[in-house]
Amino acid sequence: MLTRRSGAVLALGRNAGGGFFVCAGRVYGQIGGVAKMQAIQAEVVPSHTPALFRVAVRRAAEMLRAGELVALPTETVYGLAANAGDAAAVARIFEVKGRPAHNPIIVHVASLEMAKRCVADWPVLADRLAAAFWPGPLTLVLPRGKEIPGIVTAGGATVGIRWPSHPLIQAVIQECGFPLAAPSANPANRLSPTMAEHVRKHLGGKIRLIIDGGRAQVGIESTVLDISTSPPRVLRPGLVHEQALLAVTRKLATGAGPNPEILRSPGLLPRHYSPQAKLEIWAWRDEEDLRARRARSGVRGSRVHLVAHTRIPAGAGLGRVSVIPREAAAFARALYAELHEGDAAGAELIVVEAPPEGPEWRAIADRLRRAAG
Repeated sequence: MLTRRSGAVLALGRNAGGGFFVCAGRVYGQIGGVAKMQAIQAEVVPSHTPALFRVAVRRAAEMLRAGELVALPTETVYGLAANAGDAAAVARIFEVKGRPAHNPIIVHVASLEMAKRCVADWPVLADRLAAAFWPGPLTLVLPRGKEIPGIVTAGGATVGIRWPSHPLIQAVIQECGFPLAAPSANPANRLSPTMAEHVRKHLGGKIRLIIDGGRAQVGIESTVLDISTSPPRVLRPGLVHEQALLAVTRKLATGAGPNPEILRSPGLLPRHYSPQAKLEIWAWRDEEDLRARRARSGVRGSRVHLVAHTRIPAGAGLGRVSVIPREAAAFARALYAELHEGDAAGAELIVVEAPPEGPEWRAIADRLRRAAG
C-alpha cells in the first residue's frame, strides 16, 4: 500500500516481488530483481503577474494543507514552510534540512489574531513592538501556546513568532488559515537562499514545490527579540537593530540568556550561514598588503573570491572580485547572493572585507562570524 505524506511517497510492504521503500526523499522500486530510483524534482512556480500570483498561492496552500513542504519567499530569505500545527510535517523540515533537533523553528503568521493563537501570553509590549515593526523582519519570542507542537520549539517553553512583509507568504498563510513553521530553505548550517534558484540547487531533489517570489529584499534573517524575559533580550541581531528596539522597549539585554543549553532562537549555533568554500574576514591596508595575505593563505589566486566594499583592488591575483555597497541594508541584501556566487564559481576561499563598526552592521558581523566558524 502506498500513502503520500510530507512531500514523499511512503510505501508499506515487502521489497521483494515489486515492493517499494523510501530513503532520503527518493522512491525505490524493485521490478524483476532490478532496483529503480525516481528522484523528486521540485517544480519552480513563478508569481510575477497577478494571475501567476493567484495560481502560486493556491498551489502552495493546497500542498501545505496536505501536510507537504513548500519553499516560499519572505522579505528576509526564502523559507521551507510547513503547517506549524502539524508535527509530522514539521518533522519533515528537520529531515529535509538535516537540521539538529535542538534548533527551534520560527512560526510565521499573517495577523495579530493568528500570532496570539500561537502563544500562551501576549503582553502589552508585544502590541507595541508589533505596531512598530510588523509586518517586517522582527521575530518575537513568547511563551508557547497549545496550538504549537513541541517539535517546533525543540521542546522549549517559548516560540518565535514573525509576521513577514512579503505579500506572497502573507497570501499563502491567509489562504491556509494556519501559521507556517518556516526556517531558511537550505541544508542546515549552510548559506540561506535569497533567490528561488538557490533553493532549487540545494533542496530541489527533496521537495516538490518552490514558489519564485523574486530576490529577497532584506537578504539576511530577522532580528529575534525575547520578550518572555525582563528586560527583553536580543537573541539574534538583524536589520531591526538595538537603537530602533530601544525606542519601544526602553531596556535591552543581549546574548543567549541564563540557560544557553535550551535554544530560544535559530541562528545561535557557532557555525551557521556557511558557504561550501572556506570563508575568512580580512582587513587590508592596500593592494600590496592584500597580495601578501593571499599568498600566506596558501590558496591559489584563481580560487580566491573577494567581496569588497571600500578597499577595492585592481586585481591582486584573484579569481574574482565583487564590489557591494558600503551601506548596511544594501550590503545585507547582496551578501548571501555573492557567497552563493563564490561557491558556484568553484572558489576554495571566499574573503569578505571586514564590515564597519556600528549598530547597523552588527547583524552582518554576526552572520560573517558564524559563517567563518
